[in-house]
Amino acid sequence: MAVFVAKRRELELLSTEEMARADRLAAAQDVLTHELMERAGEAVAKSALEMLAAIPSAAGKPHRVLVLCGGGNNGGDGFVAARVLAEAGLAVRVALMGSITKLRGDAALAAAGWTGAIEVAEPGCLSATAELIIDALLGAGLKGEVRENCRALINAVNSSRVPVLAVDVPSGVDGTSGAILTEAVAARRTITFVRRKPGHLLLPGRLVCGTVELADIAMPDSVLAEVAVRTFHNEPDLWGATFPRPRLGQHKYDRGHAVVIAGAPENGGAARLGAQAALRVGAGLVTLASPPESLPINACHVNAVMVRAFDGVKGLAKLLDDRRKNAVLIGPGLGVNDNALDLAVAVLRSGAAAVLDADVITAAATNPLHLFANISHSAARPVVLTPHEGEFARLFPDLDGSKLERARAAAVRSGAVIVLKGADTVIAEPGGRAAINDNAPPTLATAGSGDVLAGLIVGLLAQGMPGFEAAAAAVWLHGEAAALFGPGLISEDLPRQLPVVLRQLAAKLDMIEQSVT
Repeated sequence: MAVFVAKRRELELLSTEEMARADRLAAAQDVLTHELMERAGEAVAKSALEMLAAIPSAAGKPHRVLVLCGGGNNGGDGFVAARVLAEAGLAVRVALMGSITKLRGDAALAAAGWTGAIEVAEPGCLSATAELIIDALLGAGLKGEVRENCRALINAVNSSRVPVLAVDVPSGVDGTSGAILTEAVAARRTITFVRRKPGHLLLPGRLVCGTVELADIAMPDSVLAEVAVRTFHNEPDLWGATFPRPRLGQHKYDRGHAVVIAGAPENGGAARLGAQAALRVGAGLVTLASPPESLPINACHVNAVMVRAFDGVKGLAKLLDDRRKNAVLIGPGLGVNDNALDLAVAVLRSGAAAVLDADVITAAATNPLHLFANISHSAARPVVLTPHEGEFARLFPDLDGSKLERARAAAVRSGAVIVLKGADTVIAEPGGRAAINDNAPPTLATAGSGDVLAGLIVGLLAQGMPGFEAAAAAVWLHGEAAALFGPGLISEDLPRQLPVVLRQLAAKLDMIEQSVT
């Protein structure tokens, strides 16, 4: 476990508010913050040199670099980088947005170390040729829309097609939410410090960051411990310590018994996809339970998955009286009707871990408080809600803000782990932890892929993973399986990729454990 805790630090994401707090705490602990800026600027220069190594320059002439600086600490990093690059023999120009007399603190000290000319940061400064632009204009703490003069400069940078190295985040991106505040620089590479920011992973900001590089500038661990980071990049290091690994001596009931609830015969494919995924991810047994009229068609489509019939809410409750059935998925293909919410309540009252997906979420929108009350009643076992944006808006119509903020608020209100799906899926638990996923390829936008994801979650819950970790692991596996298959993906392909993905994951977890032993 300690190995994974140490690795987890590399996955921490700092909001701009948390980063500002870290800076204040560092100053209070007598950390020389201008030295942190110096190291940040040096890291920018190093990254710039790496980029320039792949860019041809005019014969016999040094590379030409334009550094665009703003009036805050981001601009201070730019001034340090400009000085270091000039000392390395490059032809460096610096353009400042604003007045140098208005610079304060560490940024003013950094600017004082630059002995070259300072131009005005406006579109005209791009008329002279450069092989690289360093964007140190606005930084991650931008709030509100980008001002008109800066928008014009950003548009000129993007129109120039000169490669851009962004400092912290591309100018125009909110580092916490990933929102683009009117206009944003499209960077080829972004270098950030201490920890990555949520805006590097959340859309649409992620689309303009290019490759994100994290530089260590020696911020004390004591500072980051006091900040108490609660947001993470979703990677195996985050949940690997709880991931179920088959062991000699186990039998199938040791690996859990997942139940997937199916609906009418014409809608059974969704539940069958979930059941297949639950079995592939390692649940010892999986039962596909349905109304009697759906039993024959389900039986024709599955082999290792068992089939059972139940009649109404009482019949489902009786089926789930068997405590070995320890995790239940309900929603895919269930149908949106009054019966759907009643069946979901029966699942929650069974004492099993539960995944509520698709039609259950839509049906619950008519009476969400009833659903949430029953989730709270099931607090001893994890409950996971898996809405896409449309379903989320129906169940939580009053929640706004960034995707991360909305998922966190929904988790607190519902008492469930929330998986707010998309290319930047956010997993949030009521206690405040959240993870952002970034490995989902666009091919996952296909019918049934969400049913497979829900099946992966219930399969991991059946094996005893905690709710947050099971949801985060399933989201990651889902993305890896899709990426492994490539173009032409349909949802049935996803479970078939899992053996390879699980084998690769096992090797990765072994490497993590061996790296410290």
